[in-house]
Amino acid sequence: MLIPRRLLFGDPSRAQAKIDPDGRWLSWLAPRAGVLNVWIAPIHDLAAARCVTDDQRRGIQSYAWAYDHRHLLYVQDRDGDENWHIFAVDVEAGTTRNLTPIDGVHATINGMSRDRPDTLVIGLNDRDARWHDLYEVDISTSNQRPLFHNDKELTGFVLDRRLELRLAVRALPGGDSLVLRKAGDTFEDMLHIPHEDGLNTGFLSFNAAGDAAFALSSIGRDRTALLKVDWRSGRQAVLAEHAKADIDGLLINPITDEFEAASAEYLRREWLPIAGGEAAFRDLEFLERQLDQEISIASQTADNQQWVVRCDAAEEPGRYYLFDRRRQNVRELFSTAPELAATPLRPMQAVVIKARDGLDLVSYLTQPASERGRPAMPLPMVLLVHGGPWARNMYGFDPSHQWLANRGYAVLSVNFRGSTGFGKAFVNAGDHEWGRKMQNDLLDGVAWAVKEGIADPKRVAIMGGSYGGYATLAALTFTPDVFCCGIDRVGPSDLETLLATSPAYWAAFFETEARRIGDPRTEDGRALLRERSPLHKAHAITRPLLIGQGANDPRVKQAESDQIVAAMKAKGIPVTYVLYTDEGHGLVRPENRLSWVAIVEAFLSTQLGGGLEPIGTDLAGASLEIREGASGVMGLREALRETMASA
Repeated sequence: MLIPRRLLFGDPSRAQAKIDPDGRWLSWLAPRAGVLNVWIAPIHDLAAARCVTDDQRRGIQSYAWAYDHRHLLYVQDRDGDENWHIFAVDVEAGTTRNLTPIDGVHATINGMSRDRPDTLVIGLNDRDARWHDLYEVDISTSNQRPLFHNDKELTGFVLDRRLELRLAVRALPGGDSLVLRKAGDTFEDMLHIPHEDGLNTGFLSFNAAGDAAFALSSIGRDRTALLKVDWRSGRQAVLAEHAKADIDGLLINPITDEFEAASAEYLRREWLPIAGGEAAFRDLEFLERQLDQEISIASQTADNQQWVVRCDAAEEPGRYYLFDRRRQNVRELFSTAPELAATPLRPMQAVVIKARDGLDLVSYLTQPASERGRPAMPLPMVLLVHGGPWARNMYGFDPSHQWLANRGYAVLSVNFRGSTGFGKAFVNAGDHEWGRKMQNDLLDGVAWAVKEGIADPKRVAIMGGSYGGYATLAALTFTPDVFCCGIDRVGPSDLETLLATSPAYWAAFFETEARRIGDPRTEDGRALLRERSPLHKAHAITRPLLIGQGANDPRVKQAESDQIVAAMKAKGIPVTYVLYTDEGHGLVRPENRLSWVAIVEAFLSTQLGGGLEPIGTDLAGASLEIREGASGVMGLREALRETMASA
């Protein structure tokens, strides 16, 4: 049975369930006229739901309740340009107000507080595009008041419960950073963070009393731990740590703002207790027993007595429950995609693959089913490469894994060096290794799958977005005989132009990029960047390549795809190039997502011989332009003609 693409890549039926601070309302995202919007309902009468927003184009991707118990907050950009505006929705009056109505400005939410429920602290780079000034905004009236004039080139602000600025960060040459402590009208040095700890260390918040700060830190250790720092003495106490993985999930008490539990994921997620949070940890253990799946707490009431719990499993999309802590009662709310319940979803296997130099590569494998319960191997395989690269693959429901396995492919995702979550030594092992050791880890993953009899070495594809797109281009240029084809979405082709065209408000991140990728300010750095740029080896491409790009991407500009396509054309090398005119770094509109996976599926079926749901009408409503090579994808020309004829 082929699972329809629309079920896997369309918008969810309902998602992101949250309870309001008073416990009166449940909210969630769901389509309204085909566009994701926010809905609310009385907590005990979900059938009485009503839509409280009216986004008619891109859909709302995330939102939060304000602490005034009346407003919802969300951010929205214009066609993927990431110049975010902040909107406030009055759920009683049914009105929506743009709190940051300045075009071309990048807005951030920097602070909300239960002690000042009507106030929001935001950051705006309207004065200097590189740096954000802080403002207090009255949520009900939109009135703004300057809070901090950022003429010190600071970033990473931390406020307390009174919404007073307490900490900030300054980037230093060479990739180090400095945490500054506000003392009256000035700042004093508090903590020097070496480059080696930069991706694993940072302050998070203060407790309600304001006498302690919390931080994640790898300084003096390899895996990131959760620390509590006494504000007066600077004394540190380790609250939680894991032997193999970084702390990356936290449960906070909304009354005291103290952390009560932490989680980490090596192969699978584990919750860890924190002294003082024993009751919360017992409830987490109770929920894990009751629900028999990995859990996370999606939201809590202000009194911490009701939790919205999300359950995750590889074979099931997210499911939400309401947990009454006093009564120890669990009530199911909804599944994000109930229509998938009757489909043949596949389990995901966590495996540890040895790299050629001995590093452990935590990886995830999904295999197709067969009539005998085990597929005939070796199989065609797709290597899915995550973006970032400072991110990671995790266990859980993955629509791409399910889709590709359903089409008959083995699917492998490898956490190559440079991925986060496994300690600073692992992430730092990726410094200056784009296109080299990071790429070798991916090749070692393929070699493992071939050795295990899982993958047919002549039928392995590589696919990814952002850094994963770069890895695809690197694979087809630096090792042109390993993969039979590649799919790159928004992947940089030239590392020099990538670093030269970052958004202005990434100024503080530039030193980190230069240290970890290559420094364009030095001759050695420029030589390294040129050496590792697929653009300069485009003539080596011999295998079919599909490229997707968002025209408004502020991170990986359209020129990154344009230039490698032009280089291939100049050498007479075929390529298929799909441009989305109203997208940025991701495909947000469901019509665009569906069209892209339909094209990818037809491309893979041609190259690997897997199952195929015809493109059919899945191009309808998408903003795509086929800039090159429509004939390189089976059925694409015909689908384009049919779409134009019916438009």
